[in-house]
Amino acid sequence: MKPKHKLLFILCTTLVLTFIFYASWKLRVNIWGPQPHIVSRDRVPTKGPEVKRITEVVTDNVGTKGGSEFDKLGFRLRLDTTLPPELTSKYGNLSKGMCKPGYAAAKMTTIYPKFIPKVPMFLDKNFRQLRKLKDLLPPFGFRTQEKNIDVILAATKYYGLGNELDSLSCKRCIIVGGGDILSNKSLGSIIDDYDVVVRLNGAPVSGYVKDVGTKTTMRISYPEGLSHKPEKYDKGSLFVCSPFKSLDIKWLHHMVFKRSLRSTEGFWKSVPQQVLHEPTRIRILNPHFIQEAAFQFIGLPYNNGVMGRGNIPTLGTVAITMALHNCDEVAVAGFGYDMNAPNALLHYYESVKMSAIKESWTHNIFKEKEFLHKLVKANVITDLTKGI
Repeated sequence: MKPKHKLLFILCTTLVLTFIFYASWKLRVNIWGPQPHIVSRDRVPTKGPEVKRITEVVTDNVGTKGGSEFDKLGFRLRLDTTLPPELTSKYGNLSKGMCKPGYAAAKMTTIYPKFIPKVPMFLDKNFRQLRKLKDLLPPFGFRTQEKNIDVILAATKYYGLGNELDSLSCKRCIIVGGGDILSNKSLGSIIDDYDVVVRLNGAPVSGYVKDVGTKTTMRISYPEGLSHKPEKYDKGSLFVCSPFKSLDIKWLHHMVFKRSLRSTEGFWKSVPQQVLHEPTRIRILNPHFIQEAAFQFIGLPYNNGVMGRGNIPTLGTVAITMALHNCDEVAVAGFGYDMNAPNALLHYYESVKMSAIKESWTHNIFKEKEFLHKLVKANVITDLTKGI
């Protein structure tokens, strides 16, 4: 065979084999259907319909909507009320009515895996070591008020609930709100049965004992929330100051040393000139709980870490957050705003109507209610008045 003919023969054979290979590959594609779309790490499209298609594939497989286990705050989308087998066994062996050690934290962790159980209730002499708080002003931190806090803590001397309660191996706590939903429920004796009873602001006990009980372990408030009447103070209880502004810590400094304020400028309403508690029964609430409730649990605007419109949780939610870290079982009573009933009473002890809550510029009641509803739905907390 001549060289010219030999070259032509090789070329034709190559073309025939290429055609056969191509035809067989096409036949395989048609029989087995479309193959998975794999995008090379070295060549990822950055715009156009191909990006949209790849996003849809990834969303289906990994999930930022339908396939994700968690919402944008880190809570599980399915608020399962069951506990892991090891915890079910642990609590299942306890007699009915016995306190369940670590129960609230265990339940919280099942719906919010980022939860860190133990955070101190009150500031103590090591407060400067709280890294997340030192760079922020009140209410989210204590910047600029370190010296005032040092002086206050040196005078109060104690930083816990007291020897008897601190030594309990299991604590059942209840946060008693001021909602009118408490009226005519006759929950007083049930509330008094809890180890720790937390009351908020100036919500009174006297005259409402049948519904709200008599026991007060601590009353949490800021200056404007307190009553001016000495008879409203709870004997033997702790006064816990929750500072929402730097001025609140300066006010507390005066109260601890029983000095009158030279001026009340900067408060949005009149504040007491004395607090009828000895310094050893005064505490400063850890600002961690305000920061955590606002930004991690509710998802309020950060606003550069400064108090602003709609980024402050209510004191009730702050108290619940505190209890989740420090109590083994947590219940609430007197919580819940019915915004569909503007003419209903807001509190059990005064005639203010429900519509007044709309005038608050600091809170986001709707977002806050979503958070509290998660806790109730997942049995993290028990709502005795069923208003959440």
